[in-house]
Amino acid sequence: MRALRILLIIAVVLGGVFVAVDRAAVYFAESEAEDRVTFGEAEAGSTDVSIKGFPFLTQVTGRELDRVDVTVKDVRADAAGRTVRISEIRAQLREVTLGAGYTSATASRATGTAVISYAALTEAADEGVTVAYGGDGKVKVTGSVQIPLLGKALTRSVLSTVTLVDGDTVKVHADEVPGEGIPGLEDLVRKKTDFERGIGGLPEGLELEKIEVAPGGLEISMSGADIHLAG
Repeated sequence: MRALRILLIIAVVLGGVFVAVDRAAVYFAESEAEDRVTFGEAEAGSTDVSIKGFPFLTQVTGRELDRVDVTVKDVRADAAGRTVRISEIRAQLREVTLGAGYTSATASRATGTAVISYAALTEAADEGVTVAYGGDGKVKVTGSVQIPLLGKALTRSVLSTVTLVDGDTVKVHADEVPGEGIPGLEDLVRKKTDFERGIGGLPEGLELEKIEVAPGGLEISMSGADIHLAG
């Protein structure tokens, strides 16, 4: 019995040591990955990596990680000469294969959400236009329109619908505009309030699928396959 107790104690101690070593290896790998991970051609402010699954050491030995969660903040995506700032991208990566020397990684499958704040959407709009949450799945767009006949500018706000076009473009379109029906006035207002902005620079294979208007900003769901992350 005494020998059995000793064996049990040794097993527990060794198990604890293995867990500690495994967790330490995870923390080190996450730190290294945060410096190496690139998310397409877009410029990012910061990256946070969380490697899931246990044990980590057996996964890394086999060069395939079950799941890796990546949060990228302040992503600046260029499209058609305009910059759209994505406040945050949260991605869940599955079956991540590590390349030779652990300098590259490719995710077999990926899902995630990109968030564009209203401040960032205002930056992407035309000069003098502001965008805010309008409630009930709409955005409120406010802009100043110069009326030639009146010889002055009028500031108007409209509720607009936001849609995703061709899988890579955010479209903002006013449901109704003040003075609709007056010749020329609607076009003047819409030139300010209606706009489209492409989202470029994201990893190849990652597709934007659906957009929702939320109080904190536009939330765009995405998914893809064979996503190249680093190297």
